[in-house]
Amino acid sequence: MLLTGKKILLGVTGSIAAYKSAHLTRLLVKEGAEVQIIMSTSALDFITPLTLATLSKGPVHHEFFDAKTGSWTNHVDLGLWADLFLIAPISANTLSKLANGGCDNLLTATYLSARCPVMIAPAMDLDMYQHPSVRKNLETVASFGNIILDAESGELASGLSGQGRLMEPEHILEKVISHFSGNTDFYGKKILITSGPTQEAIDPVRFISNHSSGKMGAAIADAFARSGAEVHLILGTGAKKPKNKNIKIYPVKSANDMFQAANSIHKAMDICVFAAAVADYAPKDIALEKIKKEGEGMTIELVKNVDIANCLGKAKQPHQIHVGFALETENEIFHAKQKLEKKNFDLIVLNSMRQEGAGFQVDTNKVNLFFEDGSSLESTVLPKEQIAQLILEGVKKVPVKI
Repeated sequence: MLLTGKKILLGVTGSIAAYKSAHLTRLLVKEGAEVQIIMSTSALDFITPLTLATLSKGPVHHEFFDAKTGSWTNHVDLGLWADLFLIAPISANTLSKLANGGCDNLLTATYLSARCPVMIAPAMDLDMYQHPSVRKNLETVASFGNIILDAESGELASGLSGQGRLMEPEHILEKVISHFSGNTDFYGKKILITSGPTQEAIDPVRFISNHSSGKMGAAIADAFARSGAEVHLILGTGAKKPKNKNIKIYPVKSANDMFQAANSIHKAMDICVFAAAVADYAPKDIALEKIKKEGEGMTIELVKNVDIANCLGKAKQPHQIHVGFALETENEIFHAKQKLEKKNFDLIVLNSMRQEGAGFQVDTNKVNLFFEDGSSLESTVLPKEQIAQLILEGVKKVPVKI
């Protein structure tokens, strides 16, 4: 049983697809999961708590206070108990509440206090699912780090046919199992990642560098490795190393070292993520001995370093995906979009030094993702591990076969 020991909180909302939650509950329990269920008030019109309580072998929660027993359901405890909060189906109404902080029932209150990963599976009619407000709410909820299980296509309750059907319970089960075992969306793909700062020597003692910690690059490397990819990480000196021991690390110092390492393997890669903070300039002449302190000042002539992403972007093959990073302090969006086009990126990740909780050294980040097709996605301030997962989801949206 692949879910033995896992605690899954299943949320059921008011949708005709709520009847499928019975089958989903049975599948989860059969795989060894411990399941508790929360229903929204409107869900009670579609399926009875008794049915779900029988299948889950436990009580079904749908109100804060049970007048019959005199007991109170603690939404905070429910959120802390779960390893995963799975809401299937989620209606357009509840989706809107999640996107905007609405909290008028037990299910939404539990969502706001949950610390575990949240997975949501929408179900609604064709035109509802494609409505701009629903699409925006899905993007907003995804930007919070939640996992979206896209609706499937087929015959709908209205008689129309198209996308909007709740993902089949068997497919949802596969996603849940994949979540706990590490998904394989990038299985067999070769990933090149540059991470951390470069060091440009002045003399044997001193160098020019920046404040990059490499935390974002390490998080991205670990995320790709979890998804089944073969990861090649070109790592600047002093940068944070990833946790996964299967990642191949190429230690480098200077921008030229990083370019040589990246260029040597670029052709064999499927996806390239240029997350390193590469120095734009380096001293023209490197002193062979330590420069002595003389006089009141010192002038160092700098020359331009190779632009790694730009150079390899010119050599990009049709099947390859290139992801860039932009760290800006002014006109952030304008400069990021310029780099997107100039360096032949498919996707660029914008950080702002003006945003608290984002940028160098910290464990959190806030990013904007800009795609070549003109679309974009903005995150909130999240742990860099969640930002990394958001970037992987962005890569999956790039319209090439990966």
